[in-house]
Amino acid sequence: MTKTLIVPGLDGSPAPHWQHWWAATEHGALMVDLADPAHPVPAVWEIELASMILRHPDCVLVGHSLGAVLIARLLAAWPHLRVRAALLVAPAETRGNDRIGHFGPIPELRLDIPATVVASRNDPWMHFDRARHLTQAWGSNLVDLGNAGHINVASGFGPWASGKALRDNLLGRSAGSLSQQRPARRFAL
Repeated sequence: MTKTLIVPGLDGSPAPHWQHWWAATEHGALMVDLADPAHPVPAVWEIELASMILRHPDCVLVGHSLGAVLIARLLAAWPHLRVRAALLVAPAETRGNDRIGHFGPIPELRLDIPATVVASRNDPWMHFDRARHLTQAWGSNLVDLGNAGHINVASGFGPWASGKALRDNLLGRSAGSLSQQRPARRFAL
């Protein structure tokens, strides 16, 4: 069974965040425990996520906010990791943000796995045009949720069953990617 590794963002994803709900109710879903979510350190978070991927190869990654950025950073820096697909929900802009600026610049390299970016037109953490630009750079598909805020509890998202459907669609698209090898690439941190 393909594991779903849920990658929270800044300050974590405590209940009743949809990520917490997925981890608590879905067999095969695991929340990635990232050190000090209020004061994240990029290198530490990358090592923690890479460690989980090594324990659960051919997983699907589901990241929210800074978790989505972390996934893009990791896949760009460590393309040899065996990841089946990625769902990147409401990525957070690092430029001009005192709390997460050290996670930038956000890599703009093709991810070479099936990936979907889910973005909102009124997300306070990233302008929609920037999310669309990153989607293209990553070679991903874009799901436009309209005016959905930051796609979290504060914007009315509970269990978010349609998010699971997006993840399941990615798994269906990724069936052939398990045997593909991705070329090694690096970006400056």
